Amino acid sequence: MPLLEPDPHTLRPGSRRRTPAPDRVPDLLARGTPGPLRDELTALLGGDPRKVLSTVSDLVRYASDASPYRFVPQVVVVPEDVDDVSAVLSYAHGKGREVVFRAAGTSLNGQAQGEDILVDVRRHWTGVQVLDDGARVRVRPGTTVARVNAALARHGRVLGPDPASAVACTVGGVVANNASGMTAGTARNAYRTLASLTVVLPSGTVVDTADPAADEELARAEPRLCAGLMEIKAEIEADPELSARIRAKHTIKNTHGYRLDAYLDGDTPVRILRGLMVGSEGTFGFISEVVLDTLPLHRETAAALLFFPSLPAAAAAVPRFNDAGALAVELMDGNTLRACAGVPGVPADWAGVPKETTALLVEFRAEDAAALDAYERAAEEILTGLDLVSPTAPADHAFTRDPDAIAGYWKARKAFVAAVGGSRPSGTTLITEDFAVPPERLAEACAALLDLQRRHGFDAAVAGHAAHGNLHFLLAFDAADPADVERYSRFMADFCKLTVERFDGSLKAEHATGRNLAPFLELEWGPRATELMWRTKQVIDPDGVLAPRIVLDRDPRAHLRGLKTLPKVEAEVDACIECGFCEPVCPSRDLTTTPRQRIVLLRELMRQADGAPVAESLLQSYGYDAVDTCAGDSACRLACPVGIDTGRLMKDFRHERHSRAEERAAAVAAKHYRSVETAARLAVAAAAPLGDRFLESVTGLARRAVRPDLVPEWLPELPGAAPRRLPRTHRPAAVAVYYPACVNRIFGGPEGRSGPSLPEAVVRLSARAGRPVWIPEDVAGTCCATIWHSKGYARGAAVMANRIVEAAWGWTAGGTLPLVVDASSCTLGLAREVVPYLTDDNRELHAELTVVDSPVWAADELLPRLTVRRRTGSAVVHPTCSMRHLGDEDQLTALAETVADEVVVPLDAGCCAFAGDRGLLHKELTESATAREAAEVTSRAYDAHLSANRMCEIGMDHATGRTYSSVLLELERATRP
Repeated sequence: MPLLEPDPHTLRPGSRRRTPAPDRVPDLLARGTPGPLRDELTALLGGDPRKVLSTVSDLVRYASDASPYRFVPQVVVVPEDVDDVSAVLSYAHGKGREVVFRAAGTSLNGQAQGEDILVDVRRHWTGVQVLDDGARVRVRPGTTVARVNAALARHGRVLGPDPASAVACTVGGVVANNASGMTAGTARNAYRTLASLTVVLPSGTVVDTADPAADEELARAEPRLCAGLMEIKAEIEADPELSARIRAKHTIKNTHGYRLDAYLDGDTPVRILRGLMVGSEGTFGFISEVVLDTLPLHRETAAALLFFPSLPAAAAAVPRFNDAGALAVELMDGNTLRACAGVPGVPADWAGVPKETTALLVEFRAEDAAALDAYERAAEEILTGLDLVSPTAPADHAFTRDPDAIAGYWKARKAFVAAVGGSRPSGTTLITEDFAVPPERLAEACAALLDLQRRHGFDAAVAGHAAHGNLHFLLAFDAADPADVERYSRFMADFCKLTVERFDGSLKAEHATGRNLAPFLELEWGPRATELMWRTKQVIDPDGVLAPRIVLDRDPRAHLRGLKTLPKVEAEVDACIECGFCEPVCPSRDLTTTPRQRIVLLRELMRQADGAPVAESLLQSYGYDAVDTCAGDSACRLACPVGIDTGRLMKDFRHERHSRAEERAAAVAAKHYRSVETAARLAVAAAAPLGDRFLESVTGLARRAVRPDLVPEWLPELPGAAPRRLPRTHRPAAVAVYYPACVNRIFGGPEGRSGPSLPEAVVRLSARAGRPVWIPEDVAGTCCATIWHSKGYARGAAVMANRIVEAAWGWTAGGTLPLVVDASSCTLGLAREVVPYLTDDNRELHAELTVVDSPVWAADELLPRLTVRRRTGSAVVHPTCSMRHLGDEDQLTALAETVADEVVVPLDAGCCAFAGDRGLLHKELTESATAREAAEVTSRAYDAHLSANRMCEIGMDHATGRTYSSVLLELERATRP
């Protein structure tokens, strides 16, 4: 064991001893997956242990998703290809086991959870191939909707389904659930836009429905299945009343049960199977690939946010906007509006909106401005006859084409589930219901829903796709309280009867049946259609291998089984509803854990008694899996609809693990940082002659002896030392103070690149543009404090934060000059992250400072005054996570477009996870985080690889084998006389 290994018990949340919760993971799983099951699957999948996740930490983090349910699997399998999936299905058949597929875990009804073999089909299943200039697209199931649309946008196309969770949900899940979203309705959903798919059946048979010989091959491989499908088709078609009923049920949005209309739409077993797979929720097979027809991306957009005095009043206006051609009419009630006030960018005064107030977000899209003009004229006529209100600040109730304003409206609407969930009482469970009625009866349904809620003591938040008669409402209750569970049960029984018997509506419009509505299937569909769904399952999966108790369950209380409790941890964490929006941006998502999983594990620790075997096992792994391999970039906060910063929480845990001696040592280093900085630069200079192999060996030994999270590993990509002296500048003529970050005072520029250093380039560019800068003589020994607070060294962070703010205030003459910083992470550190560590007096000084990232300085102040004399051919750009926080990615791209004829921002660009020196402490984190971006970058040659943060550039060097440099160096070269 390393000498300074921290005590894992310091990571235990809470301080009091607690009674074990009834729904805790049992002690028998403390060692994880049973040995025989783990070993058999590992051998089956080629002996690769990475394909079989078996620790109790693995099982717990996969036990939760965005739904209100929680089921602990026996093992998690991470297949790499179709052969792996087929092998697992064959194994399950032979052993009498059950298999559930899971991709993003954003489903809301428990359909991605299992109690036996859970198969992760996200990690190795991404990929997009645009076909026919965007008319169609081939997609692997683990690819997010947002990623596909980013690829299609270059061709002016877009997917039909547009769920609010598009940034996180995957195409496989969208097809498997027939998810639709804000604009899809019944015409643009997955069922209507699916061209073909490839499916692995429960038997292991692989069917590509686009193959002209598919029916012939399926008949040879699965004759019983083919005969069974055609028999059910004949029965349905022989019953005109049933056929008409099936057609009628799908005139409004409906994802409750299986798509029986597939039997009416398909004329061969393969075509029937293609339709049945849509909305089958993983109960019929694994969808390994889909080809989807796409739609034109109409970029001309106008939208308005209209406030009404009540929910029924807003619903009554919906048909008028539908008739005018609105593509989207989204509804948000008062509870929703108030909850969304906590979403970054949403007006804070929404918190005071009266409960009765309801808003409609109405959007028109057109292919050209003339068509949009016509839509706006029709909409304006409607507005004159509406009774609108201004619940807070005066609302203009006018249509706007401002993209920022429209994006703000949609940000609030898409945050509905997470925002309302985040505002629920701590410790309560959130249920998201989803139903549809004929659009013309929406107002009546809203009034009935409000009355039903009042009778059962609920005060739900309501929102939804009003244009399609599809509403969502959220209920919060205590799943640990049997009486509250029964209250929810009574409400559900009455709600389902109301929807079906009074409105002939759909009990699940777009979220799919899952476990939540399975007991109510026959209520909606009747015994004949329901029995045909059971027969379909028997025909395709006769042994019941796939997803038992999902979609079909005869237990009338199945929806109450496995309800998830959410133990209190701390206020920020308690707001998490485990939606998973954070996961696609998390650098460690394919290495260890995600922000959602870090919180899931903490909640399980709260369920466990002190010293329990499961708790001990979780604590032993949490240090590396959650704390050490968190990049701390807080990209999760940007992705989270309610701004939960799990990165900040992990930094707090790092602090908790420190001994008093470590904290003192960090504070001493901060106090004497001038000497530390000098020693670091000299060490880098001295390392060059020693060779990479020797340095890797020495640092490797030191890491094993001390602790990997304390001793950096030498990487061949590390550059040489920076020049000993910074450029000479003069204060009197300066229009800004230039602060070279300590990383640029220690490390030099890219190896083999001639020309000035970065500080020299910034000084020359600024002078060339007539905007000279001044470098203070006493910058040595100062730092933005990020290297302390990112590691949880609170005392050291306080020392340096206060020192740099006091110095910057003096340098800038009390904030009268801007402070230009040449590393984006340091800009973020100085602009925002130092604030919690400042004294009250220094917070006042900090408020006077204007901290400017160097790409912003160059783009806004220098570029208009410079002449470009030479350009490079092509450049690929790496925007850093700090730039995303600062909002200056566009300036980086603008500078790149100035110096290069072709500029590419990789579609898979994300945080490199180098995070100062985190990539030197855990290089596997950077390698995993950058894998997709690196593959995109190395797929072709570029003349330049550009960014604006030295450590991120080193990280990308390591990831790609290419040489990254600051865009300001390239700009200096391009404008050099």
